Amino acid sequence: MKRLRTALIILVLAAAAGAGGYYWWQQLQDDLAEGFARANGRIEATRIDVALKFSGRIAEVVVTEGQWVAAGEVIARIDATALKAQLRAAEAGTRQTEQSLTQAKALAIQRMSELSLSDSELTRIQTLAGRGYASQELLEQRRSQRTTAVAALNTAQAQIAAAEAAIEAAKENVAALNANLTDYTLIAPHAGRVQYRLAEPGEILAAGGKVVSLLNLTDVYMDVYLPTDQAGRLRYGSEARLILDAAPQYVIPATVDFVASEAQFTPKYVETESEREKLMFRVKLQIPAEILHRYQDVVKTGVPGMAYVRVDPDAEWSEALQVKLPE
Repeated sequence: MKRLRTALIILVLAAAAGAGGYYWWQQLQDDLAEGFARANGRIEATRIDVALKFSGRIAEVVVTEGQWVAAGEVIARIDATALKAQLRAAEAGTRQTEQSLTQAKALAIQRMSELSLSDSELTRIQTLAGRGYASQELLEQRRSQRTTAVAALNTAQAQIAAAEAAIEAAKENVAALNANLTDYTLIAPHAGRVQYRLAEPGEILAAGGKVVSLLNLTDVYMDVYLPTDQAGRLRYGSEARLILDAAPQYVIPATVDFVASEAQFTPKYVETESEREKLMFRVKLQIPAEILHRYQDVVKTGVPGMAYVRVDPDAEWSEALQVKLPE
């Protein structure tokens, strides 16, 4: 009974908190002009995890947390001693197959010469045999020698084709190893700021092991939650304004980039209209890339603030919500 009583108390408190939160959110809307919605959220940015393609030992990490890195800049290097040894062996194998091709071509020239001699011998013996100056046995021997010379030439030509194929395979192997060697140097796939340094020199990581986490500060947004009646009226590209707690004197423009297809915080299925009105949908407000690029040195994630979204495209922004950015 004691456990049941405790569970009931927790459920009642949770329900009260939910109802209180919704009531608080409704109160925030009361002082807004018609055609606008308001919600709070935090600034977020797309995170990029730079990870290993192959397992290996970290040889060097050249960036620190908080550092700005450009696209293509080296972030870390993986110990490639074993791979470089494989590459040298593959290059030596390529040179060996090239020597084999040279030998096969020389042998083919020799076989062609032997075939030419066999043709001459056979022609001469055929002429002598026709005049009665050479035996039939000698004629058969010359024919057999020519057949052997033809087979030897065909074998030499096949060796040339095999050597050429071996060279192509060896070169492809070298190219693959060189490509793998490139992947042993980790570079930034996009410009951004280092959020976390997740590995240190000397650590051995499996394939897919994360080394550094970057924040793409050209893809910064705020997620807010709006009820059914407002989220349902939103259009993609609708205008919004963000006011951050850390800099309330500025008004940052944004646009609606995403509206969730499923509601949050409430049961999946509800029966009454009053309950449906409490359904909250996640809305993503994207800050324009040109603004982010201009202020990339001061953009930070995790900063809380308020978002104002224009639900009615004909509504006019108030003077207080006109865009205002740092000089």
